[in-house]
This record gives sequence, C-alpha cells and structure tokens, in this order.
Amino acid sequence: MITLQRRHLAGHDILLARHGNHICSMRVDRTNDRVVALLDDGSVDSAPNLIAPGLRLPETMGSVLREDWKLLTAWAGMAAAMAVLLTGAAVVLGTTADPAALEMLAAYTSY
Repeated sequence: MITLQRRHLAGHDILLARHGNHICSMRVDRTNDRVVALLDDGSVDSAPNLIAPGLRLPETMGSVLREDWKLLTAWAGMAAAMAVLLTGAAVVLGTTADPAALEMLAAYTSY
C-alpha cells in the first residue's frame, strides 16, 4: 500500500541519541543507506537507516519515482504521443471534411 508520506530515517534518531546537541549538520548518504553527522568538535559519525533487513518501510514519492521512473516515463511518452495524434487528427478532420459532415457531427447528441 502506497501512503506517500515522508520517510522517517532511523539514522537520525540513532545519531541524536548518541550525540544530542553536539550535532552541527546531518546528511543522508543514499548509496550506503546511512545518515552522516558532522559534530561540533569536527569529527564525523554515521548510523545506518536499516533497522531490520526484512522491514518494509512506507513508500514515499521519491522512492516511487526512483524505482518506477522508466515505467512513468514510458506512460508519459505514450500519453504525449496520443495527444499529438489526436490533435493532428482533429486538425486534419477540420480542414478536409465536408462542412455538412462537420455540422452533422457537431449537432449529433451524445446521449
């Protein structure tokens, strides 16, 4: 189930519990799935974001886009191609069709 909420990182909590007010800044190292903190004495500490290997965290908008970008790009490309095709068909129909046929199409009720 996709909830698309902001994912709370376990590494932030771990680093806050270790160092408290001595953290100057934190950043997320997505390649290693860790949170890295710069401490006020100049040292660096890191903590993993993974609590348990089998734990399934809720989906976020970023995680969905990272995993499904190829599929979403293909869908957007197909939608754009269909829009261009339908627009072209409407233009061709409007310029080449018989005016009486166009009047009949516009006057026809759709119910």
